[in-house]
Amino acid sequence: MSQPLFVQPVAQLPADSDVVVIYAFEAEAPQGAGGEIWSRTGLDWQAVSESAGFKGKQGQMLDLVAAQNLDGKRLVVLGAGKPSEPTEALTAFTDRGGSLMGKLTTMRAADVAVQLDDASPAAVAELVAGLHLRHYKFDKYKSASKEDAANPAMSVRIVVDDVDAAQAAIADRMAVAEGTILARDLVNEPANTLGTVEFAERASALSELGVEVEVLGLEELQALGMNSMLAVSQGSARPPRLVIMRWNNGAHDEAPVAFVGKGVVFDTGGISIKPAGSMEDMKGDMGGAAAVTGLMHALAKRKARINAVGVIGLVENMPSSTAMRPGDIVKAMSGTTIEIINTDAEGRLVLADALWYTQDRFKPKFMIDLATLTGAVIVALGHEHGGLYANDEALATQLLRAGRESNEKLWRMPLDAAYDKLIESRFADIKNTGGRPAGSITAAQFLQRFVNSVPWAHLDIASTAFGPRTSEINTSWAPGFGVALLDRLLRDDYEAGSN
Repeated sequence: MSQPLFVQPVAQLPADSDVVVIYAFEAEAPQGAGGEIWSRTGLDWQAVSESAGFKGKQGQMLDLVAAQNLDGKRLVVLGAGKPSEPTEALTAFTDRGGSLMGKLTTMRAADVAVQLDDASPAAVAELVAGLHLRHYKFDKYKSASKEDAANPAMSVRIVVDDVDAAQAAIADRMAVAEGTILARDLVNEPANTLGTVEFAERASALSELGVEVEVLGLEELQALGMNSMLAVSQGSARPPRLVIMRWNNGAHDEAPVAFVGKGVVFDTGGISIKPAGSMEDMKGDMGGAAAVTGLMHALAKRKARINAVGVIGLVENMPSSTAMRPGDIVKAMSGTTIEIINTDAEGRLVLADALWYTQDRFKPKFMIDLATLTGAVIVALGHEHGGLYANDEALATQLLRAGRESNEKLWRMPLDAAYDKLIESRFADIKNTGGRPAGSITAAQFLQRFVNSVPWAHLDIASTAFGPRTSEINTSWAPGFGVALLDRLLRDDYEAGSN
């Protein structure tokens, strides 16, 4: 089990730390206060760094045990990357925090002091976020070992110029980190303990932060005519849920921004059943809904000055005598008829009704949906970028920039009427898949039918919501992708006081 972590900004270097951490840029000796700490060792920097092969690259570590004339028992020098890169590039500090936590975990350190030189409060906050995000482990179902029980809590004290400013920045940034961790928890949770009802309960808990939460059940969804979403759930014993989360802290008469998440709590593929290999990963097919829930947590926790709506459609896709079949035709809430070609193309059926409901009820400034929608986006982009589709150039540009700044990167993919031919149906208005060619694109073309004229973006996050990719700030199967990205978007472009 992971040891508890406590992080605190302090005004001066503590005298009783087990480990003292300083930083050095590439091809440079430690500078400032860090340089003063190094000088106390009496060691020649060039000789030591060359013999240890330490070049100051991001993630490199130089470890001195029982160094002379130091208050701490151990001095650790961490690489800070190239000095030519701006020290205020905030994701660099996030990565430094994650890298530091990785080293400290290996050391089993209990009391750590970190000396930062000329770091802004925002940079300190990113370092703290990186520490917490890398510290995260989903181990609630693992039995504690004797070794785990012996692990003491880890205390990390960070020396800063302005303690009050640092604490305020940390609280603001940790609201987003907590949202990311909530999304990770939801995606990592097994489907037998996180069904549609349980997920709705987790979302409803946001009411404690001031989020208005409304949960619609089967009868309400039937009354609304959400037959596309209900078709997916009809094969499961678990009832469908549509959860509406509202955070109202902007101008009273201002239209909200809206986020819609696919929440298939488990996807067998239905009658068009998936192969057995890696089907266990389909507990993560609610990654879009997890990101929306995590985002709403972040906005409420940091008291974001904005009106925002989060809508998540929660269903389970199972094969049974009541399941939808290939060849079935359903009428969506919009009135569009849909021929079911493949019951494993179910996420778009959920989003069709959720998107229509959101634009019709809330008249938002824009809508962004997030969905682990297609394996095709993984073929196209691997696990480094999420796929971005948009009907609005300004929104697309803002999202691409927010992705770079949050290090949750996106890649623009095409929307083009020519692809609509692939989803024309012989028997209905549209069919739910166009087959293998351009699979991620035709899914986006399908969704575009249900947004009307609202500025809209679709994020296909099947490539980034779970899987093999790890980073400096995440070793978990689920990284919580999307929370930091969308929070960055709102801060930069839509929140009161943004540029």
